[in-house]
Amino acid sequence: MDQHFSRPGAGTGLPAAYLSATTSSFVDFLRDQAPDLLPPKRLGSGGPLPAAVKPAEITHGTTIVAITYQGGVLLAGDRRATAGNLIAQRDMEKVFVTDDYSAVGIAGTAGLAIELVRLYTVQLSYYEKIEGVPLSLDGKANQLASMVRGNLEMAMAGLAVVPIFVGYDVDSDDPKGRIVSYDVVGGRYEERAGYAAVGSGSLFAKSALKKLYNPAGDQDAAVRAAIEALYDAADDDTATGGPDLSRRIFPSIITITPDDGAVHLPESTTGAVAEAVVTERSQQHNG
Repeated sequence: MDQHFSRPGAGTGLPAAYLSATTSSFVDFLRDQAPDLLPPKRLGSGGPLPAAVKPAEITHGTTIVAITYQGGVLLAGDRRATAGNLIAQRDMEKVFVTDDYSAVGIAGTAGLAIELVRLYTVQLSYYEKIEGVPLSLDGKANQLASMVRGNLEMAMAGLAVVPIFVGYDVDSDDPKGRIVSYDVVGGRYEERAGYAAVGSGSLFAKSALKKLYNPAGDQDAAVRAAIEALYDAADDDTATGGPDLSRRIFPSIITITPDDGAVHLPESTTGAVAEAVVTERSQQHNG
């Protein structure tokens, strides 16, 4: 009896590489099969900016803070995006859930940063589907470092992407929330203080957190500290947006706990805390 064997991809119109799990890295697969879809390539060759494009015309996003607390970790971001001295957007989202127990906040060149986070989210999902298990928390942090490093040419041209990663390490012998920060060349640094900040207002936000952070605090205390830190950043940094009561625009916050995973806090919750902060600050002579 004749036996008939079909080649992978036969009859589907797809190359064989699309139907064989040769790698558990979606980024590597994309680099081999469609490199033009990687974020740095979508703006061109990755070399110097065209003469018609100036860094001041490109949208940037800041500021992000991260805080660990008893039983979890959170990520919070203001909502303002700027292009030079102009406010480009007042309600931009800068914090993103990337899988069940991790999230990423972005600062720097907004367009590239958002594409990088979207690709990173697909990468985590792809790995889990191919391998049958999710990446470890260290693996997730290392993968993001590799992707930031892949944007180095654009960073040298003034289009830097600086993320901050948070996750809950459910598989560790000591389960806890963790924070990892990065530099533009892909260096990763675990934050041991229990809090961190990135973006143009990070100096002011981090200074506020030095006084506000309580390592024994609960989620409510961490949410309050994050919003106060962003308020202080907005008070001294024009690129950071504070709570906008008239437009009902408040900071975005993601919490991660072992029971609930990574979830966005409802706007009603962040709004109530932000309004309380604004009211109390208005009653102080120094704001």
